Amino acid sequence: MNALTNSIIKTLAFAFIVTLLGTSSSFAGDGVSPMTIDGAKTVTTEEAKKLFDDGVLFIDTRKDKDWNAGRVSDAIHLNVKKDFSEQALLENMKKDEPAVIYCNGEKCMRSSKATKMAVGWGFTNIYYYRDGFPAWKKAGYPVE
Repeated sequence: MNALTNSIIKTLAFAFIVTLLGTSSSFAGDGVSPMTIDGAKTVTTEEAKKLFDDGVLFIDTRKDKDWNAGRVSDAIHLNVKKDFSEQALLENMKKDEPAVIYCNGEKCMRSSKATKMAVGWGFTNIYYYRDGFPAWKKAGYPVE
């Protein structure tokens, strides 16, 4: 093997490794919701329960079948892929009223997407409940 061939092989091997590492690291974050959303307050399960006890509106952004299988008591259902819109929110709350947005936990992207949308529409008192319904139910809090 001459020096030019050896150099080409090393360059290709390096490019392959860089591509492989870049691909695997980009997949590592897929399907995990962000910890925070700019313009919203991320709440724990305990903080969400206090808001619930204070009468704050809960918005369930999950699929219809998940909603039908169980939800936070008194929540409203706005499926983020079908029903979630500025108008739908305004039918249930004012832009400065508090609301807790949730879905199926950290591997569900629906609540983060809905929270970003609500903040973008000018809703100013949004709580992002990242742990969502599974954590709520596990804590033994009111469900229906």
